[in-house]
Amino acid sequence: MKKILFLFLSLCCIQAFAAKPKNQYVKISTSKGEVIIKLYNETPLHRDNFLKLAKNGTYNGTLFHRVIKAFMIQGGDPDSKNAKPDSLLGNGDLGYTIPSEFRDSLFHKKGVLAAAREGDDVNPLKASSSCQFYIVQGKIWTDSTLNAVETKRMKFKIPEWQRQVYKTIGGTPHLDRNYTVYGEVVKGLEMVDAIAEELTDKNNRPKNDIKMTVSVLTKREAKKLEKELAKNAVKQNT
Repeated sequence: MKKILFLFLSLCCIQAFAAKPKNQYVKISTSKGEVIIKLYNETPLHRDNFLKLAKNGTYNGTLFHRVIKAFMIQGGDPDSKNAKPDSLLGNGDLGYTIPSEFRDSLFHKKGVLAAAREGDDVNPLKASSSCQFYIVQGKIWTDSTLNAVETKRMKFKIPEWQRQVYKTIGGTPHLDRNYTVYGEVVKGLEMVDAIAEELTDKNNRPKNDIKMTVSVLTKREAKKLEKELAKNAVKQNT
């Protein structure tokens, strides 16, 4: 009986150790701090593409080249590596696009990761850039301002539960269902706020270059992070 119990406990330990994290995570490090981003499983094409580029070093040395306070910080342009001061950035790409992956449950709350893209006039299917992305800073909204943006810029009503998020956490609702959201900051949101405070030129490029390094968390690191996030969630709800 003792041997059976020992074997059962051993198998449980092995299974627990071998269990995979629920999501995959990337870290973006800059001189203004770092963020850890959870990539959504609901958008597998964008998730896998970002992981590929993070692993092969495509993003390392690129800039956050477009920064607009109370809106978003944009980066990932391969042409931004070693770019000359005051040069216009934002047209670089890797020669392919990613089909849009709109999900009604994924919206532009503060801290989400989303894909940049060409405009509707040349990109009616709203396909995403192969590499350029942005992280939302956004702003806090009220019922009246949300009503106004629904009327003027959106073709649908914002669900009530999302309205509550926009009124408390903030975001950029007029981008919903126009740009694919595929991840969110789970740690280090202060970096986004710090970059958003940077002085910019006429092209919204920070006057002081903000380079990034992007890496993928290992399974061990991801499991540890998920335990930490779960504990924090319990504390917030008690």
